[in-house]
Amino acid sequence: MAQKKKSSKAVSSETTVTRIKAADTKPAAINQTPKQKIADQPESVAEKKKKIKKPSAKGLARPFVATGAYFKGAWYELRQVRWPNRRATWSLTGAVLLYTAFFVVLVLLLDGLFKFIFDLILGK
Repeated sequence: MAQKKKSSKAVSSETTVTRIKAADTKPAAINQTPKQKIADQPESVAEKKKKIKKPSAKGLARPFVATGAYFKGAWYELRQVRWPNRRATWSLTGAVLLYTAFFVVLVLLLDGLFKFIFDLILGK
């Protein structure tokens, strides 16, 4: 535990944080060169695991694996959705129905107007 604290202090002493305000005309971070290159830093275990690729399925199983991966991703996304409550759902449904009714009436009125104008022009 003591070693971790000591090592974190050593890393924080090498790291420089530059705060930039909107009022600054020339940001200080652009003019400074980093003390340590990003490529020189050791990779963490998680980053190494991400680089390891799983072998892909070959032959006839490939479409089934791809379909399974698709539904797995879709299920993951559905779990992240914040679903509305019943009241919000009904209010949004009402808004959609009013919007649709308004444009139905608008299109019908324009259709009748254009039909009247064409009948006048053609003389029927």
